[in-house]
Amino acid sequence: MIDTVVLTLNQDMFTIIDHQKFSPSTEGLYRGEFYRLGSRANIVCKQNPTTTELKNGIYKPRLSVTKRISNNRFQVTLKIEFSIPKLIFNNNFDEVVDDNFGLVISTLQEKLKEMGVLVFTSCLTTAPVSAIHYSKNILLTDGSTPYMYLKEFSKANLNQRLDLNQTDFRNEGHSLKFRTNSFEVVFYDKLKDLQKAKISEKRTIEHDNAIQLNLFEKLQTRKPLEVLRMEVRLNRGQKIRQIFGKLGIKAEPIFREIFKKEISQAILLFYFQQLKNSYPPILGYKPKSNKELLAELIINNPKLKLRQINQVLGFKNAVDELGIREYREMIKKFGKANWYRLYKFIKKIRFSQVSFPAFTKLEQALTEFKPVKLVDFQERMLNNDKNE
Repeated sequence: MIDTVVLTLNQDMFTIIDHQKFSPSTEGLYRGEFYRLGSRANIVCKQNPTTTELKNGIYKPRLSVTKRISNNRFQVTLKIEFSIPKLIFNNNFDEVVDDNFGLVISTLQEKLKEMGVLVFTSCLTTAPVSAIHYSKNILLTDGSTPYMYLKEFSKANLNQRLDLNQTDFRNEGHSLKFRTNSFEVVFYDKLKDLQKAKISEKRTIEHDNAIQLNLFEKLQTRKPLEVLRMEVRLNRGQKIRQIFGKLGIKAEPIFREIFKKEISQAILLFYFQQLKNSYPPILGYKPKSNKELLAELIINNPKLKLRQINQVLGFKNAVDELGIREYREMIKKFGKANWYRLYKFIKKIRFSQVSFPAFTKLEQALTEFKPVKLVDFQERMLNNDKNE
């Protein structure tokens, strides 16, 4: 599914009918009477939804009108950033489907008009996409919590696999982010993020939460609800083209063409698979003691030699304490070749069962890819209450 999208329109694709709605006013961009271009040879006029509007259930996109010099000519562009489900549902728990596209365009067009900008339907439909966030909400109804998943995912070696430069496991363990400047892979506890937004949005994973702060309150008073959210954020047009090419997606990065279920699913599954492949089974095995681990290794890996068994025992104890990235950092003086040889060997170790199958639930949700709707969950809870 798609959440946030950024559309970038050139100056012949939109008309501003109320310059004063922007700060500073966009009037000077066209009349050329004021506004010096900044150090980056551009000036930006913004218009964002206010907290009061969001609390009153009024959602609007974030707009930026920029004037810059390109090829020795002045150009004016309009950047439209918005959450698609918040635009049409007032929340991003409900997930959009392909048939929602017409409603998205008409709603966006009306919102833009209220904000003093006219855009033809055809221009919105074919608008270039400069950033896009693919997402999936995973309902946890088996007693597990997002923290349990995030803690396991944080042990994966995804940084090395995707050449990422930073991993954040923060907010008391309620969010996990793998990132570079051009894209991010994010997992977080949806409910905890909303709870933090009631205090301040400065430490939340997503923004403009004021419109949905009370979304789950009625459900929580009836039964506990846990929601793990996965997002893949492609933050540059070049990265969108790159990943489309890598996955063989035959689509131009324009709004109409990227608004497809199969594209969302393919991208989320691709990054999920990278995460899964960077997590050896040994990390998910939780023995009660080294004696239990030793027995498991001997029984399920009969070809292992004593030296190899001791090697696995040492590795397991080290990564359980340090995590796989810190462990690798500490042994880097022995060279990359030795690490890759060890890691390849460790990934082949088999266990009769994994104590916490961290990837099963997520893989099932991404494979089935059924849209999550709040009303469906409410109905299921009511049916459960009747059966109890």
